[in-house]
Amino acid sequence: MQKQFDLIVWDWDGTLADSTGMIAEALLNAAAQVGLPTLTSSEASSIIGLGLREAIHALYGDIPAAQAQALATQYSNNYYAGESRIPLFAGAVDTIKTLNKRGFKLAVATGKGRRGLNLALQHCALTHYFHATRTVDECFSKPHPQMLHELMEALVVLPERTLMIGDTSYDLQMAKNAGVSAVGVTYGAQKAEQWQHLEPLRQFADFASLSAWLLEGEDE
Repeated sequence: MQKQFDLIVWDWDGTLADSTGMIAEALLNAAAQVGLPTLTSSEASSIIGLGLREAIHALYGDIPAAQAQALATQYSNNYYAGESRIPLFAGAVDTIKTLNKRGFKLAVATGKGRRGLNLALQHCALTHYFHATRTVDECFSKPHPQMLHELMEALVVLPERTLMIGDTSYDLQMAKNAGVSAVGVTYGAQKAEQWQHLEPLRQFADFASLSAWLLEGEDE
């Protein structure tokens, strides 16, 4: 990728972190634990990228607040019990460090909460390589463009110089809503058919191909 962008914004789960399976499992188990109707793995994966409150509503509609809170609490307990074991995709750490060294501004826009993102960044020792981050605790859930608007404002970058990378329609719709280019990846939570209509700039089937494109044509 020639340096046509100054800011690269990453989704976290399913794009940098190989976490989709664990998220789905934590949600499936939580639903069973609180007595809600059983979900399929596909249903559980389909909401990855949304904030937890929005995800619960997408799956179960207007269930009683106490039931929704019980599901959220149990899911969080399940997820955080294994969160430290979630790996990044092979090559992700080196790619982030190289992009940082080459002068790109790097950011994260995620449906995770602040606590979860901070723990994940600390676990993979990447905290200092990202110039700004936004979570669902601080902004509207994707696909609302607030996360991208705030990141561009904080880092003083125009939409035409910003690239969003994500694995779901929520990521790509957020990019379109914010007027920025996007890249979609098919190795995360959703298949390309779910977001191709949003016309990403490129799409990649594995992290190695994405990394090669991001790093090609740049000075060492």
